[in-house]
Amino acid sequence: MEEKDFEKDVEKKAEKKIESCCESWGKDKSCGGFGYFLGIIGAAVYYMSAASGFWAGVLGFLKALVWPAFLVFEALKFSEA
Repeated sequence: MEEKDFEKDVEKKAEKKIESCCESWGKDKSCGGFGYFLGIIGAAVYYMSAASGFWAGVLGFLKALVWPAFLVFEALKFSEA
């Protein structure tokens, strides 16, 4: 299979997955929940890797649970300019 055919095939599969996820958006929130879960994992890795001790790591984990609040705060702070 040529590289362009492979890329088109992967693109079509991704579009189908996104469409199927968005079709069920009103019925179940599994698509958004998984994205939020990945965000928590990423934030936990980020905050805990920057921790200098055990309690700083615990605080990093707690920050990871509320990362959307930090995101919204920074976005609102940026919009006030």
